[in-house]
Amino acid sequence: MCFNNNNEQAGVGLETRIQVRSFDSDLNPEQFQVIPRFPVYAVLENLRSAFNVGSIIRTADCALLKMVYLCGITAHPPHRKLDKTSLGALPFVQWEYRESALEAVRECRSKSIPVAALELTDRSQCLWEIDFPLPVALVMGNEALGVSREVLNEVDHIVEIPMLGYKNSINVAVAFGVAVYEIQRQHWGSASRDSWKTRLKRNQPVRQTGPCRCVEK
Repeated sequence: MCFNNNNEQAGVGLETRIQVRSFDSDLNPEQFQVIPRFPVYAVLENLRSAFNVGSIIRTADCALLKMVYLCGITAHPPHRKLDKTSLGALPFVQWEYRESALEAVRECRSKSIPVAALELTDRSQCLWEIDFPLPVALVMGNEALGVSREVLNEVDHIVEIPMLGYKNSINVAVAFGVAVYEIQRQHWGSASRDSWKTRLKRNQPVRQTGPCRCVEK
């Protein structure tokens, strides 16, 4: 599919209403436990902001990740701020606490799960140039200090999101979303598509937007 803003070339322009899916799934946490998960393991090392952690948990739910390891000082349930920023996603995400990210990384590697750390270093490879395997673990570091050296020495790959502007970094929760959905894009196979299509087919209410110009191909 490609974009085309020329109505005469692309097709007929129609005045219509778009149905926006703005409601959560109708499945309960128990039903979610049996859904096949996208085999990505998030390792959060000493994140200082519970709001960032909550945002990452929400993204982990949306991407249907296998596991989130909350390590060190990273906030973990029960926590009021996590409940607030995850917007109810926490019961639907599989998580475990570890005293250190190094412990979680070694645990993943003992299960033959390759580990990548998202960090800016002189050895980092561009996120767009990495072919991620599945399963895979992704380490996110502290907002100020990044991923610790002891963890960087243990991982299989160090990757970075290209920074083209004045600032040299972006918010950790934003970076996590970019990386996770790049991994999902690379593996947009039958399992991911089937989960997505199943979600779309559920009879859920929608809200109407105002009329807009749409192009039918």
